[in-house]
Amino acid sequence: MPADYSGTWDFISNENFEGYMVALGIDFPTRKIANMLKPQKIVEQDGDSFTFKTLTSFKNYTVSFKIGEEFEEVTKGLDNRKCQTVVNWDNDKLVCVQKGEKKNRGWTHWIEGDQLYLEMRCEGQVSTQIFKKSA
Repeated sequence: MPADYSGTWDFISNENFEGYMVALGIDFPTRKIANMLKPQKIVEQDGDSFTFKTLTSFKNYTVSFKIGEEFEEVTKGLDNRKCQTVVNWDNDKLVCVQKGEKKNRGWTHWIEGDQLYLEMRCEGQVSTQIFKKSA
């Protein structure tokens, strides 16, 4: 059985989020606001079906998917693009590939201890965020 991602995860840190947002084409004022946010993630997992909710004081984003099933994702509230998205298991990691206007776009989630890692990729930029599981 792959890892259980269910739970509430509180933001600890991020690295190169600015570079990642520039690669996505996010405007300067939005980047400045986004860099100050401390998102909380709520993950609901039922077998191979997932709902990821990212909550902030500025905007919220929810995405639901089933492992291995491609779907059209509209990144409303992020960079507002449509892309074809598929998420698969790579051992205990969730690996997402997003095909659309931007090249080499996607993300990987994995758990180490009580921390959730999120590596986001777009056009050569990589940003890593770390979250800690709420008690």
